Amino acid sequence: MSGKLIFITGGIRSGKSTFAEKITTDLGQNVTYIATAQALDEEMLDRIELHRKRRPATWTTVEEPVNTTDEIIKHGSQSDVILLDCLTFLLSNLMFKKEREKGGQFKKEYQGEILEEITSLAKAAKEAKAHVVIVSNEVGMTLVSDNFLGRQYQELVGRANQIIAGLADEAYLVVAGYPIDLKRGRSKDL
Repeated sequence: MSGKLIFITGGIRSGKSTFAEKITTDLGQNVTYIATAQALDEEMLDRIELHRKRRPATWTTVEEPVNTTDEIIKHGSQSDVILLDCLTFLLSNLMFKKEREKGGQFKKEYQGEILEEITSLAKAAKEAKAHVVIVSNEVGMTLVSDNFLGRQYQELVGRANQIIAGLADEAYLVVAGYPIDLKRGRSKDL
């Protein structure tokens, strides 16, 4: 029997990680936290440290910026709950990885390869024995980026969020600290 796949999205500083941590704590004791952020500057190091301090010491933390599907498979039968925070950092890490591998600027056609990886991640999360909670930013409620890479990122995040939410048993949008149940409140599929 597999656990639930729960998707949580919201704007920056909306309270989505706090909500995800509460759900995770309610779902089980044996928790694996997959962190995708990389401390590339002081400000990011401070943000990561805040998240570390908030997590219970009993949680196992796996810092993995790109190979998250492997970690879900690895910990999916050993943990009660896996919390992946966050999908948007994973996507930017995958974009820059593609640039390094291909030797040049990001190209629109790389999106398909990345979305295949996200589909594999979603399927692994759906099939895991553990409950899997995935956190992502909602970037579709802001201005369209004024540059190519920013637009590619926004498009990729929007499409990846739809993939995960589509397979999720539960999906929430967190606004100003309040979660809105997207699956129960929806009216129709597109």
